[in-house]
Amino acid sequence: MAWYRKGKLVFDGFHRLAQSRVSSQNSILKPSSRISSSGYFNLGSKGTIFNGFSSFSSISKRLETKGFAVNKNFRRFYYVDPRNVKHFATRGPKGWFQNPRNIMIVVVVGSGVFITVCFGNMETVPYTKRTHVILISNKLERMIGESEFEKIKVAFKGKLLPAMHPESVRVTMIANDIVNALKRGLSQENENVWSDFGYASGNTMMSEEHGRETLNALTENEGNVEGNWHQEDLVLDDKWVQKSRKKGEKRGSKPYTLHLDQFNWEILVVNEPVVNAFCLPGGKIVVFTGLLEHFRSDAEIATIIGHEVAHAVARHSAEGITKNLWFFILQLILYQFVTPDVVHTMSSLFLRLPFSRRMEIEADYIGLLLIASAGYDPRMAPKVYEKLGKITGGSSMVQNYLSTHPSGKKRAELLAQAQVMEEAVTIYKNVRSGRGVEGFL
Repeated sequence: MAWYRKGKLVFDGFHRLAQSRVSSQNSILKPSSRISSSGYFNLGSKGTIFNGFSSFSSISKRLETKGFAVNKNFRRFYYVDPRNVKHFATRGPKGWFQNPRNIMIVVVVGSGVFITVCFGNMETVPYTKRTHVILISNKLERMIGESEFEKIKVAFKGKLLPAMHPESVRVTMIANDIVNALKRGLSQENENVWSDFGYASGNTMMSEEHGRETLNALTENEGNVEGNWHQEDLVLDDKWVQKSRKKGEKRGSKPYTLHLDQFNWEILVVNEPVVNAFCLPGGKIVVFTGLLEHFRSDAEIATIIGHEVAHAVARHSAEGITKNLWFFILQLILYQFVTPDVVHTMSSLFLRLPFSRRMEIEADYIGLLLIASAGYDPRMAPKVYEKLGKITGGSSMVQNYLSTHPSGKKRAELLAQAQVMEEAVTIYKNVRSGRGVEGFL
């Protein structure tokens, strides 16, 4: 029984020691904190919160006396209002953006970067004097065009007309006239950087003779060509072009043409029944025989090639890539508030498609001056675009609004009424009389 009594004494001693510790802690809590009826600590009392967390000054003092080091430089995650109520601050990115100072820093830095990028990459389009921001370098744009050109060669292998084919020779000579007119229009001081025009499938270079037939069909009823076009219910104008030109003249803006210096002009005729032609960055022109079946005269072909070359002159491909980047950023922002389908539809209707149609009109204007300087009657252009519209179809109002190109009828009306037609006719008459015109772009 002796061992039993000794064990009981030891157990009772530990029990009393534990009770004394609990009672001492309760005595520490009583003067510095109160517990509400709901069981939570009252944060309004002094001494209950230490550096954002529950702590007890008496315990910390005891720990210090016993040799424990207490870090008193904790970061505070709350602030105390005049009513002595502690408010915990929101942590993480959401809390960071709730700080007005941080928002101001983001706005100032972001605005500075945006302005620097825009003004550092701003260029002026020839003739229209419209300024646009291009984030693609000349070299990268040219590499993209050359890469696509090689892909076209591979895709249509076996359907490429040889360089000595009559259609290839004819189209190549017309295109060479337009490229030479482009040189005159830009008044290049250093023309040595311009490469000779050649056919892509061979080494045969183009001759300097004009490859056009007689203009008997073009000069018939020459004075009535413009009279065949009338203003209809939908009034079209070129006010934006004239405003842009006036602003450019006031600023003294010079057209950006450095990207043309390294162009390696080549043309390719593809034997496909496709009514299409295009000019890739880098001076790579592709014409399909389906287009030649519908447009037989040299003036008609020159109108279409001149339009496509104008796209390369105005760097519309690089501008489209830049615009798509801005549209993508805008869409990411709108995705936070609107469903993706609505954002995509609205951005296409109100941003992408109107922008594409405006680029087409700009290419029509520049191309009109190019063909006039090359010696082709610009008054044929309205008929060409109206005929092209009939071939491709889609002339209803809804189709026009959903199309990347203006309807052929609209383009014909606009060119017939625009001031650029008068300028083009003047250039054409001077060229036909033997007086060359330079610097018209």
